[in-house]
Amino acid sequence: MDTSTFDDKWKPHLELLLAKGCSSGADFVEIFLEKTDHISILAEQNIITNVSPSFGIGAGIRVFKGFRDGFVSTNNLTESGLNDALEQALAMLGLNVSALDRSKFQGLNSLRDFGNAKRNWLSDCPKTKEATQKLLSGTSSLEVLGKHLQVRRGSYSRSWQDVIVAGSDGTFAHDIRLHQSTGLNVLAADGEHRTSIGRRYGSSDTPDDLINWDEKNSAQEVCDSASSMLYADYVDAGQMPVVLANRFGGVIFHEACGHLLETTQIERGTTPFSEMIGKQIAHPSVTAIDEGITPGAFGSISMDDEGMESKKTVLIEKGILKCFLSDRAGELRTGHIRTGSGRRQSYAFAAASRMRNTYIDAGTNKPEDLILSIEDGLYCKSMGGGSVGPTGQFNFSVEEGYIIKNGKLTKPVKGATLIGEAKEVMPRISMCADDLDLAAGFCGSISGSVNVTVGQPHIKVDSITVGGR
Repeated sequence: MDTSTFDDKWKPHLELLLAKGCSSGADFVEIFLEKTDHISILAEQNIITNVSPSFGIGAGIRVFKGFRDGFVSTNNLTESGLNDALEQALAMLGLNVSALDRSKFQGLNSLRDFGNAKRNWLSDCPKTKEATQKLLSGTSSLEVLGKHLQVRRGSYSRSWQDVIVAGSDGTFAHDIRLHQSTGLNVLAADGEHRTSIGRRYGSSDTPDDLINWDEKNSAQEVCDSASSMLYADYVDAGQMPVVLANRFGGVIFHEACGHLLETTQIERGTTPFSEMIGKQIAHPSVTAIDEGITPGAFGSISMDDEGMESKKTVLIEKGILKCFLSDRAGELRTGHIRTGSGRRQSYAFAAASRMRNTYIDAGTNKPEDLILSIEDGLYCKSMGGGSVGPTGQFNFSVEEGYIIKNGKLTKPVKGATLIGEAKEVMPRISMCADDLDLAAGFCGSISGSVNVTVGQPHIKVDSITVGGR
């Protein structure tokens, strides 16, 4: 089979495989074909220390029988290789290959080609030399703009993916995806004072994104934060009101609440919201969205990895739970209709319900109104790493924070950790500003690591536990 291009020429081959699966007693058969071209580059100080290209090709075949499914992946896209993978997937469900019965499968629909206009994207991306020069310009800008910097790093990754999805319900869809991300990180030290600051930027569907990146502005942002935090005092622990900044502040909603609204969590019995559709789970000021349609956003996709066109899904509206994110298996096992959220890292994973661009929507307040409403509290300008328990318990470090005193930002503080549980914190988000912004990231779950966007406007949490010294 010709693997140079995924297009309509694959239709007869895929139809034969699907017909074999249906003839053998499967309720549903899905085939996912993929080609990838990745590169990652790392600059440290003023030297390129790593360039890692990688290429991949393969197929994932999933078979359903009742509520059960079997999944097999292979990088052998020959006729015999795909047949072997299908037979293995069938065998996982106790099904044996039977005589071909064309009446069991009505054929594929016409190809829905989301990728045809994107075929030049890979060649339009910056070449390795251009990318390395841009990164070195970024680390050089850090050196010029920063003080007491012990470590300066710049990173770039480009992920190009060509996929085709065929299903025994007639689904036949093709897409090409392009995601690029850049980042700058510093470690600043002066005697016993230390701080580590990083920023990541990402986009989809924009081949010239790296060339247009304003590395000097990004370096200034990182250096300003490092300068503020280097000599900061440690925060005092306690229960207090908190204002979370926009953009990456949304990582807490993504991790602590967003995952609980995926049907995989209903299947596992780990979400406290499984019976809460139509009920209040958050403050009336909170409306939360998941979608894959914002142009250029890192989590945007024309179609999901089950061939369904991307759309906007309202998860929470004015505090009321409206919807779960569902893939094909989630719809089958939980009854929640598919939302175009079936995603996977690669052909080696079966698709699962996953987030795309997930954010708390803009409110009506001004950011300064949130701060003015607090006498004693904490302002979290940027968040660091953290951990989340299976039912939404979380703790996240605050990378850059400031004390709020009498409605004003005062001294910077370090060592703060936000500790809470989704079902308790969501009703305490009492104010949302009008400055919604998004930030790129990666999310790991049952179907591997996928590119996502987190986001929110400035939000006020009336009370949350802040860990410190």
